[in-house]
Amino acid sequence: MARTKEFDPDAALQSALELFWARGYEATSMADLVEHLGIGRASIYATYGNKRELYLKALDRYGEIHDPQLARALSQPGPALPTVRAMVRLYAGEAADETRRSIGCLVTNTAAELAPHDTGAARKVELSWEYAEAMLHSALLRAQAQGELGEDRDPRALARMLLVLLQGLRVVGKASSDPARVRDAAEQALKILD
Repeated sequence: MARTKEFDPDAALQSALELFWARGYEATSMADLVEHLGIGRASIYATYGNKRELYLKALDRYGEIHDPQLARALSQPGPALPTVRAMVRLYAGEAADETRRSIGCLVTNTAAELAPHDTGAARKVELSWEYAEAMLHSALLRAQAQGELGEDRDPRALARMLLVLLQGLRVVGKASSDPARVRDAAEQALKILD
């Protein structure tokens, strides 16, 4: 007869996500996970696999939480360009916020820390970026169809530019002590949508 888990795997995964997000992959040891999650090492391995597998599951969970937020924000009824501008300003605000900027974005952190040498992590980062780009592209296509964006503009190229901007805001925001740097960059980039 199989033993019943004495912990909530979903809550433990969320807790692991928060620890990895705050510390990063390399700086989080299995001992840290055991202590933070309050469950034994054997239970972690039996439920999630090794540390890398747990990290990738936590990264999936991050996407499950944040991707729908992005979709909702960019698919509001009515004019589309204001929603795109609001999204860019939100990212800039988060990147400049002293309380949030130190942890940044788990996808961006993974891109910098793991993606260069971990193909599984790189694929998850790419999937996240493809999703964000598709959401931006869709909003920009709507803006063009509604006459907010000129017919001579390329919504796909603009979506890609905005994706790179958003990721760059997160990276610079983590390291910069000057919040105006990310806010000014965002405002300048938004002028391309005029």
